[in-house]
Amino acid sequence: MRRLSTASLANTQVVAIRFKVSLSHRDQKGERQIEVSDKIKQAIENNAEEAREFLKSMIRFESTPGNERSVAEYVKDGFMRTGCEVELTPVPQEIVKDPEYSFSDQSLEYEGRANVVAIRRGIGGGRSVILQSHLDVVPAGDWAEAFTPVDNGDFIVGRGAADAKGQISTIWLVMKALNDLGFSLKGNIEAQAVIEEEVGGNGALALIRQGHRADAVIVLEGSELHIHPANRGAIWFRIELEGLPTHMGRKTEGISAVDLSVKVINALYDYEKTIIADSANYPGFERYASPVQVNIGILHAGSWPSQVAANAVIEGGVGFLPNRSMEQVKKEVKETIDQIDDAWLRDHYKLSFPKLHNDSYEIPYDHPAVLALEKATQESGICSETFGWNVSCDARLYAKVGGMPTIVFGPGSVSEAHARGEKIAMSDIKKAAEAIVRFVVDWCGG
Repeated sequence: MRRLSTASLANTQVVAIRFKVSLSHRDQKGERQIEVSDKIKQAIENNAEEAREFLKSMIRFESTPGNERSVAEYVKDGFMRTGCEVELTPVPQEIVKDPEYSFSDQSLEYEGRANVVAIRRGIGGGRSVILQSHLDVVPAGDWAEAFTPVDNGDFIVGRGAADAKGQISTIWLVMKALNDLGFSLKGNIEAQAVIEEEVGGNGALALIRQGHRADAVIVLEGSELHIHPANRGAIWFRIELEGLPTHMGRKTEGISAVDLSVKVINALYDYEKTIIADSANYPGFERYASPVQVNIGILHAGSWPSQVAANAVIEGGVGFLPNRSMEQVKKEVKETIDQIDDAWLRDHYKLSFPKLHNDSYEIPYDHPAVLALEKATQESGICSETFGWNVSCDARLYAKVGGMPTIVFGPGSVSEAHARGEKIAMSDIKKAAEAIVRFVVDWCGG
């Protein structure tokens, strides 16, 4: 039997003591992590019922684009209860001159209209985050009870429940839980509840132009608790065609704007085949059968049955992935029309992009913010997947215009958005809030 020397025995005892101390430290760290985790869960649970009532009250406001003023005031008061610095940040009328501005079918004025901004300041030296969603909702159509919330157990039903007042309630729950927990985090946490997402993101654009910046942005939308570091883009086009009108009896001497429309539409559908082929199995979007498309949504032509049509207007949209920029799509649509073999057409059309113009975007799927959110969802018991979102929203403005790492994440489903009977589950709101609190503690605490 080999015997240890006195020196070896002493060294062994020192190693053993160090090992025990190391285990003790690890045990203490693990206990602290469990304690913090339990506190986060409890803080979410303690405030969940108030978040539920906050959501139901928000639904009662018919906050269609241009009518968000009252709900903004209410949301400002709600965030005051979370211990934040809160203000209504006016949207200047000059925003209409911004090249990224999105025009709607109705002219919108900005006098007295504002975004809500709530800030929980850190002690300094840490990374910051913006948590954002939107106040405006689409009109309810013939859904008469849309703005009377229904509390159906786990589900809250009403216009905006999933898009996106449920998301604002989630952010409120995050900020209230952080206040109750009292953690001294280093970085700032800024909550934003913005106007006009539904018409293209003008509220978010205003805040970005006003200098609101952070080291990461989470835009809350109905992602079914999945993590989206990339979004599809979407742009709407308008093509105005001029024909040469004649009486139908002299049809051959005229040029029909209807016939020109057919040529243009067929050419655009050929272009669709090109972008589908180019985008097949694009990383992050492989699961979608048809992630890109060209759609013709409106066609107006002619004014009299017995006249060769003098004019036509085509309106539609192109959905595209991050392998194309918005400017590239604009250029390609124009080239598609110019390449049609029709000398008259080339000199008698006008192409414009006056409405929706949401660029595509992506950040690295291994960006530290993505990895931190993945870790947070795992610790919250959420089976999140990370992939590109086949929808466009305000996120692309923070990524492309603001130059900030941006992720889409939130409770609820985009399939509920704009739907009759729109709903969201409070259980998902609580899960999302817990994950975001964990993310914030990690991201802003170090």
